[in-house]
Amino acid sequence: MAAEGSGSALLMKEREVELALRRMASEIIEKCAGDPDLAVIGVRTRGEPLARRLAGMLGEMETIDPPVGILDIGVHRDDVDHPSGQKIFGPTEIEFDLAERQIVLVDDVFFTGRTVRAALDALTEIGRPRRVWLAILIDRGHRELPFRPDFVGKNVPTAPAERVNVRLREVDGEDGVWLTRNA
Repeated sequence: MAAEGSGSALLMKEREVELALRRMASEIIEKCAGDPDLAVIGVRTRGEPLARRLAGMLGEMETIDPPVGILDIGVHRDDVDHPSGQKIFGPTEIEFDLAERQIVLVDDVFFTGRTVRAALDALTEIGRPRRVWLAILIDRGHRELPFRPDFVGKNVPTAPAERVNVRLREVDGEDGVWLTRNA
């Protein structure tokens, strides 16, 4: 596994990411009890591979095959702008009806809650699920909005001047989580 950089502390190795996701999948099964209307949606970019992995694990553990969608929230964000002044967004890929489904919304890092707010706004433009669960690999605290994840891979207390960097093999060529101090 490549080092994230000097001044970085390794929080999770590849095996620890895998174990955290398996535990989260078990917790999802407990809460959703084999619901045939369960679907998993990943927030683009790193929520997408995490959602695919969780859906695969749910299939292995419970012999269910939940559909997987990809949600792009760029147009709904209120805290991240492109340097040109235009918001960055890509395609949302949800090929199933959200109505009456239990949705597991997946992302890599939970921080202020603004990403979740944007994701909920984007979801409600598409449809109205029966219930939305939130699955997060890393919860680092520092809420600005009143959201709380339902399934957490690891809680990591951080300082505001620190950054949590999640790397996933599907996007970055390796799995791991690092804590770095902002310059």
